[in-house]
Amino acid sequence: MDLDSLRAALEASPENIPLLLMVATALEDEFELDESREMLDRVLKLDPKNSSAQVSIARLIDLEGRTSEAVLRIEALLEKDKGCAAGWLLRSRLAFKEGEVTAARGYYEKAIEIDPSVSDESFLGQIIKSGGSSASEGKRAMVTTSGDFLEEPDDDEDPFSGLDAVAAHDLEMEFRVKADKKFEDVGGMEAVKEDIRMKIIHPLKNPDLFKAYGKKAGGGVLLYGPPGCGKTLLSQATAGEIKANFFSVGLHQVLEMYIGESEQKLHRIFELARKASPSVLFFDEIDALAADRRDLRGSAGRTLINQFLTEIGEEAENEGVLILGATNAPWHLDGAFLRPGRFDRLIFVPPPDQIAREEILRIHAKEKPVVSLEEAAVARKCDGFSGADLRAVFDRATESKLEEAMKKGKIIPVTGKDLIKSSRSVKPSTRKWFESAKNYALYANQSGFYDDVLHYLGIKK
Repeated sequence: MDLDSLRAALEASPENIPLLLMVATALEDEFELDESREMLDRVLKLDPKNSSAQVSIARLIDLEGRTSEAVLRIEALLEKDKGCAAGWLLRSRLAFKEGEVTAARGYYEKAIEIDPSVSDESFLGQIIKSGGSSASEGKRAMVTTSGDFLEEPDDDEDPFSGLDAVAAHDLEMEFRVKADKKFEDVGGMEAVKEDIRMKIIHPLKNPDLFKAYGKKAGGGVLLYGPPGCGKTLLSQATAGEIKANFFSVGLHQVLEMYIGESEQKLHRIFELARKASPSVLFFDEIDALAADRRDLRGSAGRTLINQFLTEIGEEAENEGVLILGATNAPWHLDGAFLRPGRFDRLIFVPPPDQIAREEILRIHAKEKPVVSLEEAAVARKCDGFSGADLRAVFDRATESKLEEAMKKGKIIPVTGKDLIKSSRSVKPSTRKWFESAKNYALYANQSGFYDDVLHYLGIKK
């Protein structure tokens, strides 16, 4: 929304704190610092403890060239509110600006530990290239708001503190995610959760029992299903359930320009996960790294696939490492990945059911002017919708009301009837996926891998 529209909305609701913060940010983007500060001062009059406004004021002061004063302000805030992720992130930027790269890394890690959504990979890359490391030889850097670092011996339950810091630094990436989600944070999908409990959680929680039967805890599990249906969220929740380190690896974090470097990088990623066991190593869109080698004749990608197969094979020391892959197209994976000892357990993640859709709608309704949500009725009208489709329904309904609010100069709430109306203009994106999946499940399913798709569609072979 442009600045003029925001100002018009603010005139209609002059004490709307979220709106005041939005206007302040827009003014800062236009470098109208004095007017931005005025908006932030108005926020603090209404809510003297508002941390967002205090962080923004410190940032404005730094933009004016008074970095030392900005540091003092942000440290005073962090003394009172140690859970302010935005404050820790700004403290990191200020430390980096003053050349304190080790401190900057510590503050940055504190910020993303509190709230992973504030992560900034570009800024982290600058810190790493400048020599900012996160740990040193089995010790953890404990940062205080005064900027001091205290080293504590590795005597707690954090298995990551003893990782090879040099190897992590050389990888030049931050792919460890705090596993702070559990199944209770994932709405609905009880059948899928129970499948994960039986195939993943119980084995990893009872490794001694498995050893008695000559089996190792860990191995590979493939989550597949339509896009936007929560495969990544389920992976994070699985790691949280077993209290394991969660490593999320994307294609861009593996591929390198020169031949052989991608294979070496993949090996080092696995080595870090092994040292941090119990751990979950999650590969999103795994079909990009594990494509069928018959389609890659003469390509350098074949050697990377071979390396991947070696890392997840039975001969690799992966005890305590759960390798999770997520894909929308499991039929494009090389068949060698689906053999016993590799990704031999497949879990189908269908579109959210009625309960899950209701929960997703409630989440989207938070901090928005919504009345009479009637989530059960809306969810029934959105059968087959993915989580992304439900977000589109909400976006269209709120855009319509926002346009009306601009004309009338006041807040117009969104209702359940508005959501039902907007749902008629959104087509479930899962339908196209099921068209393809149905063909593979019927005609290329000799192994029975995709029987769950047929069961979901109500088709008998």
